[in-house]
Parts: sequence; structure tokens; C-alpha cells
Amino acid sequence: MSISATNIRNIAIVGHGGEGKTTLMEAILFNGGVIERMGKTDNGTTVSDFDEQEIARKTSISLAVANLTWKDVKINLLDAPGFYDFEGEVIAAMRAAGAALVVVGPNGSVTVGTEKALDRCLKLKKPSIVFINGMDKENADYPGTVRALQERYKGKIAPVQIPIMEGNKMTGYINVITGEAYKFGAKGVEAIDVPVAYASELTEMQGVLQESAAENDEELLEKYFEEGALTPEETALGLRKGIQTISVIPVLAGSALLNKGVINLMNALVEYLPQAAERAGLPATDLKTKEQISVSCDENAPFAAQIFKTAVDPFVGKLNYLRVCRGVLRSGMTVYNPNTDTEERINAIYLLVGKKQVPVTELVAGDIGAVNKLSNTGTGDTLCDPAAPVQFEPIHFPEPVLSMAVNATVRGTEDKVFGGLYRLAEEDKSFQVRKNTETGETLACGQGEVQLEIIKRRLKSKFGADADFSTPTVAYREAITGKAEAEGKHKKQTGGAGQFGVVEIRFEPGAEDGVFEFVDAVVGGTVPKQFIPAVEKGLREAIQKGVLAGYPMVNLKATLFDGKYHPVDSKEVAFVSAAKLAYEDGIRRARPVILEPVCSMKITVPEQYVGDIMGDLNKRRGRIIGMDTVEGLQVITAEAPEGEILTYATSLRSMTQGRGSFSQEFARYEQAPETVIQAVVKAQQG
Repeated sequence: MSISATNIRNIAIVGHGGEGKTTLMEAILFNGGVIERMGKTDNGTTVSDFDEQEIARKTSISLAVANLTWKDVKINLLDAPGFYDFEGEVIAAMRAAGAALVVVGPNGSVTVGTEKALDRCLKLKKPSIVFINGMDKENADYPGTVRALQERYKGKIAPVQIPIMEGNKMTGYINVITGEAYKFGAKGVEAIDVPVAYASELTEMQGVLQESAAENDEELLEKYFEEGALTPEETALGLRKGIQTISVIPVLAGSALLNKGVINLMNALVEYLPQAAERAGLPATDLKTKEQISVSCDENAPFAAQIFKTAVDPFVGKLNYLRVCRGVLRSGMTVYNPNTDTEERINAIYLLVGKKQVPVTELVAGDIGAVNKLSNTGTGDTLCDPAAPVQFEPIHFPEPVLSMAVNATVRGTEDKVFGGLYRLAEEDKSFQVRKNTETGETLACGQGEVQLEIIKRRLKSKFGADADFSTPTVAYREAITGKAEAEGKHKKQTGGAGQFGVVEIRFEPGAEDGVFEFVDAVVGGTVPKQFIPAVEKGLREAIQKGVLAGYPMVNLKATLFDGKYHPVDSKEVAFVSAAKLAYEDGIRRARPVILEPVCSMKITVPEQYVGDIMGDLNKRRGRIIGMDTVEGLQVITAEAPEGEILTYATSLRSMTQGRGSFSQEFARYEQAPETVIQAVVKAQQG
């Protein structure tokens, strides 16, 4: 069919893990005639969970895209994982989508995942619909779940359905807008009279819903005040306006597993959620004028799109998922990538149904698809018409909060391991590979233990490389706290010309640059001028390793004040060695200590967890600097030794049930307590 942005809906399916998002997508695709039977997560047969790790774990770990046509409207669905470690996939889905379908369990409460999903929708101003799934389960609590949502999101939650329950199971529903009742039958839904038991509840909810709808339109509000009621058509109009302005979030219910209530949901997605053409203009930079502009969804404008996901396969190659923001993308076009300042030729264009790729010749503004064989294009990049260059704002993925040191399991496969990790980092922008120049270790950095474990398994399955992940080394330093003088004497006689050099050096803390300061205080030529650079060289080599545990020495001032030489046997190499001997002796007598890196932290949590966070920080030798309230959350500013917070991401998630987040950065070095010094020295001694 000929498609335009007015007939496209781009919808991200989000919510807490395990609430049935993938199963709901199966039911929608089945009802839309895309698949012949519904797959099951437990069997690994669903459209969106096709990765072998997803099949093995029976849970989504990657964003998957599928499309269907319903009532002459094309619906692009983006099924996002619900587990915390894969927040980057949710961010990518929300950038591409114009609206969200938030899937919620019927457990009478608001789970962390639901809270995060709805909070994100409100923050990003994404229209959304809540679907309470699992109404076939025993003890499904629809009223309690609605009440919990209404308490958390006051004035926004608008149930448009009343489930008809028999024996704790949903057997039908009442449409609050129209006042019509339906029963689930073997051949679909059947119209029935509104059960008497629900009559008063329906009347009450209709009043609430009509009032909510009226508040979104001045004409409707005027009529509602005059007549006290709205028609079903007027109520639907008011609700749609409220959804668009994020002041109303409608709630429906059903069972994805039994495919009950799903068709009603699909009708609502088409009727209430915005067309791709209605999406607010996207911020971008006009690269000709350098001005900030807003790119609206106009298929007659020059082409521009943004890549929101990259899939990497060592055999098939790279696949870039994109959303066309304006214009039309056609096979054979040459497009410009301002992020890499390169041009790319568009070969094949695909529509996606999970891993299935359906070739098409073009994608219009507002549509979602994929392109292959782009050599210089990655996630977040803009593709545009070279004659009308623009660049969209980057997609801001979360910074890694957990790092592990990586080593190849098999010696000689390092290139394979690290090459594979860099390819996987192209695919998942919330995962990074970093080289720690302090310790020499290569670090795999991500959002949590589960993500890093999956990265490790994908490395094996996709690239045939085995890697070991371990706790990274902390980059300690050594310094002295006292003053000492030492003599270094190097004398070597081997029959021919010998080597001779003696130096006397004073060691004390207080280098001007904070690392090392060398002072020449020799009087009377006891160490000739030509050998003084050799003394400094010897010391600079020596400070690379401290005397306690072999960590670099810092804040050291070394003053050469005396020495001896031999007119024949003295050479530069002798004074280099003599300086090192003096260093070894002098540092040991100048009260050496270990310095540990201290990080500044910003920890964001709901207020009820502040006490636990503070208690935990105390155990980690942390210091609370201050506390602020930002958007209803407590932001704790603190400092803590890096060695105490290597796995803080896991602990914070556990303490706050996933509601907390944090960031950290290096602040400075501080002297470690004696217990830490002893532990570090012991660890280095093996």
C-alpha cells in the first residue's frame, strides 16, 4: 500500500522485565496477520527474541523491531528489554518511537520498571498507553494496580476499560467511553449487555473520564460545564488531545498470552497515539548556516534520517536501523554522514520483522527500517541529502558504571578477543572498551554484571573468542611522609676499565609538579656536571616502582648534594646505577606509604533509600559532602576510595531495587589507612 507519515505509528513497547512485552508483541503481530501462530518466550520461538542468548535466558536483551498493518495504518513496534542492564536499548527505542506502550503486571503496585518507563515518557514528552497484562492470572488485581498508578501519577491515569471478571479471570470488558460491553468468545469478542454488577462503576468512571477529556479542549470544557456530559466521540477527541499533550495516560487491560483484549488495544494504538506526521520537530543543526533548526516530518523535504541501532554479525555484516525523519530514502542514493564526514551509497533497504529482513525500494518520512553495508556509519549518526546537510542531536546513552579487566583465555588470541569486543561496542553503545593507561589493563565497561556476562558469551558465539573477566587493578601510588638521606655507591671492576660512581641524595615529600622534582645542590664538583643528568635519569627510572608494592612513586623531591667520582672509571651508567641504589635505601627510611585513588560520586535515589545509602557509604570509608533534591529525588554528593566501589553499581541496584543511579569520577589521591597498605603489599607479594 502507498504509505505516508499520517498512516504510520512508531511505538516503543517498554516496562518492567517479565511483564509480557515480547508476548504482547507476538499477539499483536498474530492479530495483524504477520505471523501464523504466536511463539512463546519459553520455547525461544518469538519474533523479537531471536538472539541465542535471549533464547537461552528466556528474556529480551536487545531492541527488536517489527511492523504490521492494522486498519490501514502501519504500526512499527520496537520491543525493548525490561532488565536494568539494557537501558541503552530502551533509550534507542524511545529516540526512534513517537509514543510508548507501557506493559504492566496486575500485581496491585507500581514496579520499578513501570515507574522508570512512565517517568521516561513524561520526561521525553512521549504520549503513552498503559496495558495491564496478565489478567488471566490468579489474583490479578486490576483495581489495585490502577489505584497504585493513580497514586503515583496523580491526575494523569485514565482507565478506559473495566475488565469483566469471573472467578478471578478476565472474561470480557466494558468500554468506558462508549458504555458498551463485550465478552471474549471462541471466535473473538461478542457484544453483551453491561452486567448489572458493573453499572454503577461504569457511571462513575464515565463521569471521571469525560471530565478528564473535557479539560484538554476549551470547547469541550464549556460544553461539559453546560450539559454535564460529553458524547463518546467528544470524549475520544478530548482524550486524544490529552494523550498528545502528555496530560492523560489511558489504561487498558487483557492477556497477551491468551490474546484477550489485544485487538481492543490495537484499535486504541491506532486511534489515540500520534501519527508519525504529528511528531514534534526534531532538534538539529543546519550545517550550511550553523543554526539550530527543527526538522519536521515532511516527505517532500530533502532526506534526513538518524541511526538508532546497529547490529553486527561477523558473517552477514553490519545492519543499521534508522528512522527517516524527513524526505524519502531510496535504493541507490548517495547520502552524507556529517558525524564521520563521509558519503555512503545506499544498497539494500529493509523492513524488519525481528531477524527477518523484507527488501523494499524506499522508506518515507516517519517510517522505520534498516540498511546494510555502510562502512562509516554507526549508532546515533545522521544520514542526509548532501545538498541539504543537517546533523541531529546525538543519542545520549548511559555511561558505564561497572568495569572488568579482560584477558584472552588462550594466549595468542588477544587480537581476536579485543577486536570482537570493539565490534560488540559498535552494537551496544552502553558498553565500552577502554585501555587503562595506569595499569595497562583493557577494561570491559558496562551497566552491570548481566550485560558483561552476555558480552562475554556473545564474544564466544559471534567471534569464537574466549575471554576471562576479572576485578580490575586499582591504580595505587606510593609516596614518602618523612625525610631521609642515602648514599648510592656503584663500583665495578672487571679487569679492564671499571665503573665507579657515588651519590648522596636527600629524599623528601613536596615535588613542585606533584610527581618528581630533582635538585642539583652539588658544591665543589664532587659530582662532575656531565654526570648529573645521569643521576636524574636513574631516579626518574627508579620512581616508576615504589619500594612497598611496586606502584609509581609521586610527590618526591630528590636533592643531590654530594658524591664521588673517579677520573678514569666514572661513566654515566655508573651514576645511573648509583642513583637507583640511593633511591632504594633512602625511600625505605623515609616512611613510605600507599596512596589510594579517591572518587567523587553523585548518587541519585528516592528519599526512602537515603539512610541505607549513607550507612553503606560509611562501610566503604566514604564521606558525605552534601545532599540536594532534584526532580523529587535525593542527589547525594560523596567521596569514596576507588577500591571500595569497584562493584558499587551492583550494590546500589540491590539496595534501591533498581531505582538508584550514580556517576563517579577521579578526584585525587589520599594516603591509605594501614590496613589497606598491608593488604595491598601482601597482594603484590602474591
